[in-house]
Amino acid sequence: MTRTLALVESPAQLLNLLEWALGERDGAPDPARCEVAVLLPRDATTRHQLGVMAELARAEGIRVALHDIRRVPVGLPRALAALAPKLAGAGRLVIGDPFSGLIQWLLPLARTRDLVLVDDGTATLELSRELLAGRPLVRWHRTGSAPAAAARASRRITPGHGRQLEVFSCLTADLRLPPGGIASANTYSWARQRYGPPQVRPGVDVIGSSLAETGLIDPERYVREIVSLADEVNAERYFAHRREDPDKLRLIAEYAELEVVRPELPLELELLKGPVADTLVSMPSTVLHTLPLVLAGTGVEITVCGDVTDWLEPGASERATAFLEEVIRK
Repeated sequence: MTRTLALVESPAQLLNLLEWALGERDGAPDPARCEVAVLLPRDATTRHQLGVMAELARAEGIRVALHDIRRVPVGLPRALAALAPKLAGAGRLVIGDPFSGLIQWLLPLARTRDLVLVDDGTATLELSRELLAGRPLVRWHRTGSAPAAAARASRRITPGHGRQLEVFSCLTADLRLPPGGIASANTYSWARQRYGPPQVRPGVDVIGSSLAETGLIDPERYVREIVSLADEVNAERYFAHRREDPDKLRLIAEYAELEVVRPELPLELELLKGPVADTLVSMPSTVLHTLPLVLAGTGVEITVCGDVTDWLEPGASERATAFLEEVIRK
């Protein structure tokens, strides 16, 4: 049976790897033959969430190794020494983020022609367009010329000439892949069975985003808009994105009079654990696509906060604006 190696960098990617390996679907792999290499980021919140998710994966019989590849000087060479033979010997490679510069750098070390993408980020929509157009894999909010690794990654991921590509996603209805690419549906069956259903209580929760941290929205403008939104919908809690700045969150708690929640797990699992408000108002993000599946049958209503393109910095690219508008429409 095929031995699988997964490279993940975020808690959501690790959750979706668990769904791919353990969810109710045809062709699921043998968890005992799956190994996950977690490429740890620098920020403490994400590292903590990844540690919690790693323990969940181990409890399900999946081997997980944490690689401190960014925070310490010897991290990269040490991780490379450990990963190079595993990449070369893997029969199947699973990756979470094909736009990651680190993943693009590691891809050439893998000899397998069987590739699976498991990240349900809305960047999956962008991925399909870039592959169909044969363009380098560069994030939608980036500007400037594309690095050579991004172009190589596009060629390496595109199916054909013996290369296989499966995209495991909750966005299968909207995906258009190159010939030979397969889209398989992530229904979050493992998460719902493992954690749900949650206790639902009356009220409104706001789901935040890291648009300010990526430089697309001025942080002060973001706080003002959240304060206004919280007052308009009479919100009680604000679920922070793992990359949100603590100083910004303190201002939101103070001026919007919201309870700021920093989830220990990906939001999909945190809300399944409950309690959850019967109305969720979200910024434009992936959760507008994942939460309707995760919370199906609970009666929770999920809405988008509105058109945030007016909040964007003057220097934001047309591509960024178009992408956010697409996220809202889907």
